[in-house]
Order: sequence, then C-alpha cells, then structure tokens
Amino acid sequence: MTSRVSGAPDESVVLIDGPWTHRTVSAGGTRFHVVEAGAGPLVLLLHGFPQFWWAWERQLTALAGAGYRAVAVDLRGYGASDKPPRGYDLLTAASDIAGLVRVLGEPDAAVVGHGTGGLAGWTMSVCHPRAVRRLAVLSAPHPVRLVTALRTNWHQGWAVRDLLGFQLPLLPERRLVADGAEAVARMLHRWSRPGWPDERTERNFREAFRIPLVAHCSLEYYRWLFRSRLRPDGYRYLRRMSEPSTVPTLCVHGAADPLVLPSTVHGQERYVRAPYRLRLVEEAGHFPHQECPDQVTALLVEWLSDDEPGT
Repeated sequence: MTSRVSGAPDESVVLIDGPWTHRTVSAGGTRFHVVEAGAGPLVLLLHGFPQFWWAWERQLTALAGAGYRAVAVDLRGYGASDKPPRGYDLLTAASDIAGLVRVLGEPDAAVVGHGTGGLAGWTMSVCHPRAVRRLAVLSAPHPVRLVTALRTNWHQGWAVRDLLGFQLPLLPERRLVADGAEAVARMLHRWSRPGWPDERTERNFREAFRIPLVAHCSLEYYRWLFRSRLRPDGYRYLRRMSEPSTVPTLCVHGAADPLVLPSTVHGQERYVRAPYRLRLVEEAGHFPHQECPDQVTALLVEWLSDDEPGT
C-alpha cells in the first residue's frame, strides 16, 4: 500500500507477518509499534540504523522458544511508531524504553540493543537502572568511550564519516530516500560481511526508510549525538554517563565491523561496576545478529539464563 500523495510506502510495510503479534502501545504520550512473541521474562529488542524492528526477526522466535517474552520495538521516529519533531536524544530514548517496560506490565526487562538501540541501552543502565535487569549491547560502544575514540583515534573518525555527513541539513535525508533508498542498501552492504544482506532483507529495510519522516527522524539521533558535544546538554549527558553502570552487561561486537572498530569497545569495562563480558563474533561486520544469527542468539540466551554472570 502506498501514499497517494508522495508514492512513498506507508507504515503498513513494516507489519510483516510471522509467528508474532503486532500492536501499538503508548508510553509518555508517544505511540510505539511493538512486536511480541513468547511468554516469560521480558526481553526488549532495540534496533539500530538504518533498520526497524524486523532486524530481530531471528532472535524474536529463538528467544520465545527459549522461554522468554521477546518484544521488538520500532524506536521513536522509525517504522510504525510515532515520528514527533523532537525527542531524538539518548536521554529521551532511554526514557521511552523505560516507559515501555512499565506499559508492558513488568518492573524490569533484559534490554538488548544494536547501534542506536545499544546506545539507548547504555543510557538506560545509568539513568533508569531499576528498569534494566540485564543489558546486552551489539555494535554499540559506551557513549563516553565512543566520544573518546572519535577524539583520539583517526581511524575511528574516518570509519564514521557517513555519520558525520549526516550533520548537514535536508540533503542527507534526500539522499537516503533517493532511487528507492539506494543509499540504505549501500550502507548495509558496506558495513557488513560479504554476502549479506540477502535480497529480501535489503528490500525490507529500503522500503521502511521510504516511509515519510523516517529518514529525517533517524538522522536526528546522530545530529544530537555529534552536535550536543558542543552544548551544555551534551556535557551534562557525558558527565552523567561517566558514572559506572551497576547493570550486568554483555557486549557483542563483530570482529570485522568497519563502522565501529573493535578497538573502540576495548577498555569500556571501566564504565560497568557489575559483571561484564565482551564477545567478538569472527567474520561479522556491523550487524552480527543478522550476519551470524545462530551464534549471536546462543550468546544472548547464555547471557540471559546465567544466574551468576561472570567474565
């Protein structure tokens, strides 16, 4: 189904059928599209850029089969969730997810986040620790570690040159959706191992990014992340995030990630005053949960089920 005005697809393109349930819930005045499977302890799955909830297709069913209530979320500005003009900072993203935990009827959740979703998870672990039972971050360095690496490591700065280019007004959004969101396909291929994504995966992400406002809203997260470094709100955020998290944390990273270099996630255990694990996925790029789904799912199930997580 397409919009009669622009020819762009509407939100129905992300309502993909499967062994899961789609519904909309409201948290803090914002409507979020969530996809649920299974019953048991709550596990919230937060996607990254340039994706939407379907990035967790394999983990949804696997976690449900392992005895968990798996819920994949379209972040604010993505997919079939609301796309308000503001609220694309990590503090708001963390507040959104903490609100979702309450709306879903649980006191806390295991939070699994990739990319932008992982940065939101890190932020939750410090700002809303009671809402996070356990944290797993994929391809997402601790925010303070990321800022430090961008300042001191030329190689990491060059690796995120696409994200730096997003700071321009209007033009990046137009480029993202031009030619059927061809730029989204290029980023998926460039940031992953050879052979991924397949045709269906590429098509789904390209179509989701052509939904009106998604391109703009998704870039607003990165605009805040970079621009806030020069503003008081960014200074306050990094000072807050310098406080060690008390949430047990698993970091999963592709050993061949060309966007967030593996060296950037080393040493970040200093920001966690709780059990911490770092696991590198050989041959995986920036999307390890999709490039090597069985291996990453096994790491997640092991982490979530371990009553005494150590290193």
